[in-house]
Amino acid sequence: MADLSARDYHAYKPQAMQAVLESYRRLGERYQAIVVEGAGSPAEINLREGDIANMGFAETVDCPVILLGDIDKGGVFAQLVGTLELLSDSERKRVKGLVINKFRGDPQLLRPGLEWLEQRTGKPVLGVLPYLQGLHLEAEDGINPLATGQRGGDCLRVVVPALPRISNHTDFDPLRLHPQVDLRFLRQGESWPAADLAILPGSKNVRADLAWLKRQGWDDAIRRHLRYGGKLIGICGGLQMLGRAVHDPHGVEGAPGSSDGLGLLELETVLEQEKQLRNVSGVFLPAGAAVSGYEIHAGVSTGPALAHAAIRLDDGRLDGAVSLDGQIMATYVHGLFERNPECLLRWAGLDDAQALDYDALRREAFQRLADCVEAHLDMGSIGRLLGATGLPPAKGQST
Repeated sequence: MADLSARDYHAYKPQAMQAVLESYRRLGERYQAIVVEGAGSPAEINLREGDIANMGFAETVDCPVILLGDIDKGGVFAQLVGTLELLSDSERKRVKGLVINKFRGDPQLLRPGLEWLEQRTGKPVLGVLPYLQGLHLEAEDGINPLATGQRGGDCLRVVVPALPRISNHTDFDPLRLHPQVDLRFLRQGESWPAADLAILPGSKNVRADLAWLKRQGWDDAIRRHLRYGGKLIGICGGLQMLGRAVHDPHGVEGAPGSSDGLGLLELETVLEQEKQLRNVSGVFLPAGAAVSGYEIHAGVSTGPALAHAAIRLDDGRLDGAVSLDGQIMATYVHGLFERNPECLLRWAGLDDAQALDYDALRREAFQRLADCVEAHLDMGSIGRLLGATGLPPAKGQST
């Protein structure tokens, strides 16, 4: 693994492309068809040279392309027509069909636009996917505010600072879906609300986000939260923020230097150049319950606080810390709320916390999405693009 600047990453692309093509070859030996998802727009002109994720890959392996437009944001006809106009002739010929995604309303009202789109582009519209209310899919980048709980009532109130460089925000998806949790992401300039549990999330630049948090006055708010009896969890970068200091002598995340932490745990962290990456499982010691997740961090933390560990990992290592008064828990393990979240919620004060099968909820969401795709896309045409036969068209679609 390596941390690369944008310029260095673009220089690395030819090497990365070889690894991508090797993976494609290996998958091709095992499966009859491979569906490749693009990343971003296929018409990002400034990034086209050396592209390994969109049309560059499609051209290299000679595969057909289906172009999707998001009508929920508006301007879908301009999206699709404009994208095709910006592609090269060979790339444009490679696009075999168009799909409109996240449509709300009566599909018949859209039909004149679809007919115009087919005449204008010469490409068939393979289907219109409806907007699925309440569909939970893990976001790749930004936090989706619509997925936040906001349940109120007798739920456990959880607050998470939305750090400018927040990482691994999917840590909180199981809490958003838990019926007994009201989770709120706190934005810049907002006042710290009354809460039962505060969680400091991971960060792509711990020192910069720590300085930002202090500028909000949230360091004092966190101390007030603890004085009022609230619980506090720090995950990965959040763990590092809870300590006495964070040192970055090699400039791993920014300019080399050191920053004072919140001083709530007796530990210090040094950011090393080699990142640690592993799947882990173990026991959450305060509850004696099984937990699992993954580590991805450059920090190495040391100090007396770590003698009172939060998790005993199955490989024999001890992870994180729990404060002597039991109010603060810190860990390097991401994904903790995906398995047995009720043990952590009970630790946080929700005595009657219910179990949540997050994996089952994920599977249900994917099945719902798959059923929608099958019902609304011309699967016969798509099957022929994949080289498959016997796939029926969607209702209302012709072959």
